[in-house]
Amino acid sequence: MADVEIVGLMASGQHRYDRRPGTEVPPQDDDRRDALVVRAGFGAVGDRYAGKPAHRDASVTVLAVESLDALAAELGVPPFDPLLARRNVVLRGADVDALRGRTFTLGGVTLLGGRAANPCRWMDVVLAPGAHRGLRGRGGVRCRPLTDGVLRLGPAELVVDPAV
Repeated sequence: MADVEIVGLMASGQHRYDRRPGTEVPPQDDDRRDALVVRAGFGAVGDRYAGKPAHRDASVTVLAVESLDALAAELGVPPFDPLLARRNVVLRGADVDALRGRTFTLGGVTLLGGRAANPCRWMDVVLAPGAHRGLRGRGGVRCRPLTDGVLRLGPAELVVDPAV
């Protein structure tokens, strides 16, 4: 069990980083949330991947803000807006990569950590040159929601089920 902080929540009805990267950061404000409703087997309500069969096991993405902070320091740029990485949930104080293959409960919502959430080339445009490569291996985890619930910005409890 760990006390963590949810520093970012996002649900987007459309794909903001579609096709090849452009040169401008698409508007993001409509995607930011103070609370995110999650449904078992469905995903984040209002998100483009929710309810899509191809994303059933990967409908909620979780990222550690520490990964972004470390990358910004490595690239010598100011800290990034964590929601520009387009992950549904951004946490502070959790080893998100260790959640792959694990069942965990965050703020009352139970998720099954799945495959890595790999970054796209847009990261070089919306974060900084080199961010696409720099986020490889630390871009977060795609999760399947196992229970319904609401995640809210602020302090939260993270409980990871013991390894089998």
